[in-house]
Amino acid sequence: MDDMLKEFVVEALDLATNVEEHLLSLERNPGDMNTLNAVFRSFHTIKGGAGFMNLSAMVSACHLTENLFDALRTGQVPVTPEAIEAALEASGFVADQLTALNNGTEPDKLSTMPKSLEKMLTDAIEMKGASKKAAPAKAKVEDAPKPVEKKPVAAGPEPSSKNGELDWESYFRAITPEGTLPETATVAAPEEVEETAEAETKVATQREEHEAVKSSLSNAEIKQNAPAKEESIRIDAVKLNVLLEVAGESVQAANQAAVLLEKLAQFKFDGQAAPLMSALTETLTRASRYSTELQRATLATRMQPVGRLFQKFPRLIRELARDLGKEVDLNIAGAETEVDRVVVDSLYDPLVHMLRNALDHGIETAEERINANKVPRATISLKAWQEASSVMIEVTDDGKGMDSQKLREKAISKGLINAHDARTDDEAFQLVFLPGFSTKEVASSVSGRGVGMDVVKTAVERHRGAIRIASQLGTGTTFLIRLPIELSIVPTMLVRTDGASLALPMATVQRVVELPETFESVGGQPVLRDLGRPLPVKSLGKILGYTPASERVGIVIAAPSPYILSVDSVDGTADLVIKPLTCISTPGITGTARSAEGELVLVISLSFLIDGCKTRERISA
Repeated sequence: MDDMLKEFVVEALDLATNVEEHLLSLERNPGDMNTLNAVFRSFHTIKGGAGFMNLSAMVSACHLTENLFDALRTGQVPVTPEAIEAALEASGFVADQLTALNNGTEPDKLSTMPKSLEKMLTDAIEMKGASKKAAPAKAKVEDAPKPVEKKPVAAGPEPSSKNGELDWESYFRAITPEGTLPETATVAAPEEVEETAEAETKVATQREEHEAVKSSLSNAEIKQNAPAKEESIRIDAVKLNVLLEVAGESVQAANQAAVLLEKLAQFKFDGQAAPLMSALTETLTRASRYSTELQRATLATRMQPVGRLFQKFPRLIRELARDLGKEVDLNIAGAETEVDRVVVDSLYDPLVHMLRNALDHGIETAEERINANKVPRATISLKAWQEASSVMIEVTDDGKGMDSQKLREKAISKGLINAHDARTDDEAFQLVFLPGFSTKEVASSVSGRGVGMDVVKTAVERHRGAIRIASQLGTGTTFLIRLPIELSIVPTMLVRTDGASLALPMATVQRVVELPETFESVGGQPVLRDLGRPLPVKSLGKILGYTPASERVGIVIAAPSPYILSVDSVDGTADLVIKPLTCISTPGITGTARSAEGELVLVISLSFLIDGCKTRERISA
């Protein structure tokens, strides 16, 4: 794809996504002229670029849709569900063509415009000629109460016909009492009225343009040749990633230099060496500060609002709800919350799976909701917010909720767990993420094959995130995703066990406690009371396969079921540049990093800590 076509595809995709959002808004508020004009301008812009790129099918679809919205905004055609549906189909066709181009399809290999789409748009535009103008007037006549015979009705002009169709304006004047409508000076033929109106409009427009030009030329502040100001530029993602990696390495080098300087400062320097050491200290401090600022600024360029992702879902919910015969509203909040671009791009499929499962499994039909004393129309909420160094994404439905006992029984029957596993409700809800798990007996086109939620958890954990479920039978279900705002830098607590340096994400660390030599025991599990609550104590070294020496330091982990993680020592905190593991997969380890001293550090997975440091083994059926 050449640079010009690539530029067009990127900009047109943004416009096509915004068009869908505008159309769904227009469906709720048909009289919104700003939205009508925005959709018209978007299709007009896409058509212009597509014409320049010789994309004939896209030009045809945009041209017909542009004609439709020109008629809608001028009032020639009313905003009807059929018109919105036709525009949505056109928007989908354009988006599919742009996506194909973005994926490497040659322009001459693109599909032609479907005849069904052309017919939908044409039918929406051509609403029986005169009936387009007549519809409002006819509605007034039919809806108005029949006049009471208090005074005679003035004889108006005889209703005439044009092209075999009734002149509704004359008919309306003929049956309306005198004085109700403004009088016309002369009764002219419809053709003459149209010609006169066009002439008057043209003269008025020319007069306004003349005055505007004259006012502009007399304004000394206007610069004739001032170029348009560029508010933003597009940067190739690969170049941005390279820049981010270099910025991270520069911070790492500055931190190591600071550690070496601190060790060097322990020696005594006399004579000319003393001012040199002072200058070196100042220079390294400044270099460290600038490298950190460079890294933060580079990271900021990768941050994008999740609204870019969320705006794709209203149409998905609308069409899927229609296919399933359910009534659903999608409420979106926190669309301005920013997160790493890589996270935004990778969350689309997981959120699609979650929304589809909520619609198919969670939301009841209108009849079922009425029988359960609920409002017929269900609600799905999609919400995002920032919490410390994490971004939280919540998907909530007010459906029938999950039955933990049924989930447990289904997993046992499929051979996914033992009869003694998943004792708590929280553990039972987590069963939906097991590969091959589904509560449906027969797979449908929407769900039931037992792969969707497994994909969700895999995608979330790939980006060092975690996902939890809360559900109440008969009330609804909530999925909560926690992800790091920045993928490459993670605030961590450095700990040590059996001589190995490990890093725990600070998002799960509550506090550090001193461990006694002996513990209370509950069911064979060591327990320590923290703030009055008994918490199980787990050895990080034993879990990861090390041989712990003297673990006398405990880390209280914030999880749905809190616990204490015992380690040999705590070495402090650090913002680490994480390198993901690519060649091997180790349970509990999400990546590696280098400490300020240059030592290799293993980074513990956030989801591993939230799950209680459990490694679940799948049982063969």
